[in-house]
Amino acid sequence: MKSALGHLRILDLSRIFAGPWATQNLADMGAEVIKIERPKKGDDTRAWGPPFLKDADGKDTKDSAYFLAVNRAKKSLTVDISKPEGQEIIRELAKISDVVVENYKVGDLARYGLAWEDLQKINPRLVYCSITGFGQSGPYAELPGYDYVFQGMGGLMSLTGIPDGQPGGEPMKAGVAVSDLITGMYATSAILAAIEHRHISGKGQYIDLALLDCTVALTSYMSMNYFLSGVIPQRMGNAHSNMVPYQVFKVADGNMIVAVGNDSQFVSLCNVIGLPELGTDERFHSSGQRNVNRQILVPIIAEALLKRNMNDWVALMDAANVPCGPINNLKQVFEHEQVIHRNLKRSLPHAIGVQAPAVASPMNFSDTPIQHTRSAPALGEHSRDVLENVLKMDKQKIDELASKGII
Repeated sequence: MKSALGHLRILDLSRIFAGPWATQNLADMGAEVIKIERPKKGDDTRAWGPPFLKDADGKDTKDSAYFLAVNRAKKSLTVDISKPEGQEIIRELAKISDVVVENYKVGDLARYGLAWEDLQKINPRLVYCSITGFGQSGPYAELPGYDYVFQGMGGLMSLTGIPDGQPGGEPMKAGVAVSDLITGMYATSAILAAIEHRHISGKGQYIDLALLDCTVALTSYMSMNYFLSGVIPQRMGNAHSNMVPYQVFKVADGNMIVAVGNDSQFVSLCNVIGLPELGTDERFHSSGQRNVNRQILVPIIAEALLKRNMNDWVALMDAANVPCGPINNLKQVFEHEQVIHRNLKRSLPHAIGVQAPAVASPMNFSDTPIQHTRSAPALGEHSRDVLENVLKMDKQKIDELASKGII
């Protein structure tokens, strides 16, 4: 089958999450991704368990769920880049690759002769994407950092969580590594843009991506609210800063989300809950008025929603085109008929001879579909294959590198 990026080779020098998420996106779209890992140990996240993938006998392997989540469809080549022979392998691969992705500390790869300035000399068409915590410049550039740090520094945690003064009121991180994930997504977009520009210019370019920058960008309309009003946004729990009602409500048997996004949906909601007069009330007739008068409106709606259970309300609101939904745990997510229909849970073959679970890529192409052919690689699974078939290295040389621990 055709793939969107089957003509591209990606040299992946990244580890942990943001970089691997970007290169997994590219691999999903068909690019050949050669993941460089440390001999014997590999990517740090291989050990970030439990849980770990189990072998055919039900015993834990050395590959965690975390690693499997961001490295599918890649080839694993182990290389010790601290040694000259290892550095030479990277340079030879860079000569015939379209993209390099790395997330070493600022200046680290320059010590090995593998920085952008080094590799673009031997391959002027190379797109080189560096992902760091704070970027390549500025007073914090040399400092390390993890996703959690940037959710705090970048403002997300100031916007997420129960307000102070209420039970449980404190800043709260997202339930997934959202700073890493959004940086990986920006990296994917930036890499593809640089490749598109290469069609015109004939040259590659350097991409400097920072987790802090991407996290700040993710604050989006909340930052715009601050810029235009001068008021620092506060945590609002499950409520929305601009739209009302747009939050979690208690119902007779639990909780549900009601997400009214425009005036007609509000009128429909009022009819569904048996309070049509609210839809014509001057205090609530527009989005802006509902926002100003949320302290009056929300308790009225909350009281009405306590009269029925979630399934009843969801059925009534769906019929009236009022956006709503349950709050599912992950078991419920993957048992949901729409999720099942969209085939979002997959089983992919792994090198140890078992099927490994995976969450499918959400990208659906009409002509170049995502193929989901294999799980994340075992450590060094493709070392000999890449050296022999990509770099055309003879077996004796490969054996020599292996005996020295270079691969």
